[in-house]
Amino acid sequence: MTHDALPYEPPKKVLTDEQCRESIIAGRIKMLLQHPFFGNLATRLQLKNADELGIPTAATDGRNLFYNTTFWSTLDKDEQLFVIGHEVLHVVYDHLEARGDRDPQYFNMAADYVINAQLKEAGLGKMPKVGLYDRKYAGKSSYEVYDHLMKTQPPIQQTLDVHIVMDGKDGDGKDGKKDANGIPKMSKEEQKALKDEIKQAVIQAAQASQGAGNMPSGLDRIIKDLTEPKMDWREMLDQQITGTLKDDYSFMRPSRKGMSTGVILPGLVPEPSIDVCVAIDTSGSISNKQLQNFLGEIKSIMDTFRDYKIKVWSFDTEVHNPQEFTPEKDILDYEPAGFGGTEFMANWEWMKKEDVNPKKLIVFTDGYPWGKWGDEDYCDTLWIIHSNHDKKLQAPFGVTVHYDEEAA
Repeated sequence: MTHDALPYEPPKKVLTDEQCRESIIAGRIKMLLQHPFFGNLATRLQLKNADELGIPTAATDGRNLFYNTTFWSTLDKDEQLFVIGHEVLHVVYDHLEARGDRDPQYFNMAADYVINAQLKEAGLGKMPKVGLYDRKYAGKSSYEVYDHLMKTQPPIQQTLDVHIVMDGKDGDGKDGKKDANGIPKMSKEEQKALKDEIKQAVIQAAQASQGAGNMPSGLDRIIKDLTEPKMDWREMLDQQITGTLKDDYSFMRPSRKGMSTGVILPGLVPEPSIDVCVAIDTSGSISNKQLQNFLGEIKSIMDTFRDYKIKVWSFDTEVHNPQEFTPEKDILDYEPAGFGGTEFMANWEWMKKEDVNPKKLIVFTDGYPWGKWGDEDYCDTLWIIHSNHDKKLQAPFGVTVHYDEEAA
């Protein structure tokens, strides 16, 4: 990368790698004394020289703190402290994975706006000139800032550091052992182990900080989410579907225990397939992206079981395109229809008319009904609510889970 492409003016003198490492170590010691929450998390990051990687500034992958010696040489001690804290908060706020399929440039900007505001409030060091800051974003989540950026479409701006996603995917989705920055990619198992490690580290850092009376404000919700974990919505979905499976007794497979006595006892045989119904909200408020998510999750359900019978339909003010799916039929070929108003009761009216009595009805929706939600006495219902602004919203009956958890 040429100096013209750098987000900062090249320094008159570049520090040696040893000098950079010494300054980072000194900064972490200062953090431990003055900002123990940040200090405890900073000391677990291994220091890695990024001069030969595609990282012109700094970065973290959750295990390492990458630093470019040229960039580090442009910073004074307070700015170095700020950058270390910046990398720590990327880890705390799970920005390594939280982006999902959002626009990477705007999400990276949103993440930096949130982090830099937090660091300014905490009084940790001094933000370098290349940092992004706007008072109106203070106290907001990265998702909230991202939504505002997508709505207003400001010019793309350089972020303070390079943002690495946990799965190491390249921008163009290329496969390989390393990502575009030269960082080794992690397997799913490694990602999960790292997330568990980070979770424990954040909890321990919070405990140490609270004991010292220096817990940064604004991080209470993060700590509460970690110490009071909620069941992941996919786990809830699996639990609800598995709950429809019932064991039954059958003489088709006699119990071997009774054979030696000459008495044929019925064998215990699990039902061979799941039998559920899925209603897809196709009202005008549902986006193409949400529909793709809905179909993707239905496919995931189907991929979990070797045998199934799942009835799928779309609904707005009435039911559209009902179809029954078995392993021989691909849900990705299903064509949602409707895209008009919203009437949740249309599902129950149609089921009663067609004599459909599901063991479990799964409704994918954004949670904006017009009128009644449905008939609570007709069948067990699981509501999967996607992207509703009210993350505490609960349907008046059945079980409600939110597709996407709110995070910073």
